[in-house]
Amino acid sequence: MNRFLSRRRFSAWVLGAACLFGMMGTAQAADEAADAFIKRVSSDILDAIKADKSIGNGDINKIILLVDKRVMPNVNFLRMTASAVGPSWRQATPEQQKRLQEEFKILLVRTYAGALGQVTDQTIAVKPLRAAADDKEVLVRTEVRGKGDPVQLDYRVEKSGDGAWKVYNMNVMGIWLVENYKTQFAQEINAKGVDGLIASLADRNKNNARASK
Repeated sequence: MNRFLSRRRFSAWVLGAACLFGMMGTAQAADEAADAFIKRVSSDILDAIKADKSIGNGDINKIILLVDKRVMPNVNFLRMTASAVGPSWRQATPEQQKRLQEEFKILLVRTYAGALGQVTDQTIAVKPLRAAADDKEVLVRTEVRGKGDPVQLDYRVEKSGDGAWKVYNMNVMGIWLVENYKTQFAQEINAKGVDGLIASLADRNKNNARASK
């Protein structure tokens, strides 16, 4: 993934991921608009990152602990994982699907947690929403503003059965998170199957864990 990312783009990925994981456990009004949802949560998470020095310093264990203690009512992580795995998801057993979600979640948290210190003076501006009131899936376009040129950071969100919005993908400067991992995962699956992908993700997570100690 890093081969696609400049330092500025990676900082935006970090900020986007921070907001994504910050949405876990955040209550929302049933009638809240998609752009208002993203604006509120993004602002809340930016404030939290800036206020907690340990998070700003990349305390991975603390970040993982906070994430693990929360359910993810505002993120459709099942859809994110299934989309990243691609057609092989449907052939995977329930146990394999469970493992894929677990390892993918750990990978995302560890990938971005270590760089949260890069989030300093950034702010997020939400662009005007282009959607009808009854749309069930919406693209919310934002810009990360700070030093240098603004960075595109967009979210795809869906309205769940209870009327709440759920995020299922994000885009930084033209690169969608799910599609980026889908390419990598397809290579692993083609070479070693679903079990091979699970083993590869587990190995990467173990290596990341050792590197953070």
